[in-house]
Amino acid sequence: MTSELALEFARKIRAREQAVGYWAVLDAPVATERIGRLGYDYVALDAQHGLLGYSGVLNGLMAIDAGHTAVGMVRVEDNNLTAIGKALDAGAVGVIVPLVNTAADAAAAVAAAKYPPMGGRSYGPMRSALRIGPKPADSNAATLVFAMIETPDGLANVKEICATPGLDGIYVGPSDLAIAVGGAFPGDPAIETEFNAALETIAEAAASAGIAAGIHTPAGEVAAQRLRQGYTFTTIASDLTHLEQIAKAHLDAARSDATSDAGTKES
Repeated sequence: MTSELALEFARKIRAREQAVGYWAVLDAPVATERIGRLGYDYVALDAQHGLLGYSGVLNGLMAIDAGHTAVGMVRVEDNNLTAIGKALDAGAVGVIVPLVNTAADAAAAVAAAKYPPMGGRSYGPMRSALRIGPKPADSNAATLVFAMIETPDGLANVKEICATPGLDGIYVGPSDLAIAVGGAFPGDPAIETEFNAALETIAEAAASAGIAAGIHTPAGEVAAQRLRQGYTFTTIASDLTHLEQIAKAHLDAARSDATSDAGTKES
């Protein structure tokens, strides 16, 4: 991926222009490469709950960059210098940081992602220096930091979190957010009103602070709905989920056609 692509994506997000991405949880670089060529603005690799380690993140980012179409982002496993720094050194344009509960948490994430004087990231860019930098100021300009809003504290402190200097946006984890507002499970219909109110609160807080609001969604139709509601960027589903869905759909179709043909012959 060229530095121009990274800088343009950063500009787009900071200008709160809409973007659509895809979520990958599998350590399958060839599949990730194909997804990255489809036209998504970004592909996010899940290093928190995904089934890939550091080598998977590295190979996934190289696969995304090979398409020269999408940028690669990483949801890191934790809000700390090592996790964030390694993801960025591997070539991520942005990091999605989970379980941000306070403005202090958000400030720590920004500090981990930025070189001095903006932050405390250790210098050793490895692969990322091929396209961003190697000057720290260039890297700081192209690197995006998103704080996940997914806990009761995060929701309660969302305005203060959004006001954090250097934070480029917030990102909703809908499964945890549903539980945070009283749901017994993600998608619990009993808390639909509370969940939708929380989504509005989060989007409004980001808009008031002038930063981007992102959200994970299960399908393109839901992604379109969230964009209409004022979210800046939205990520769709995951490779593992779609693999299962498509495989089952083909199986059901095959069995349905076979049963129908058998019935016709018998009659």
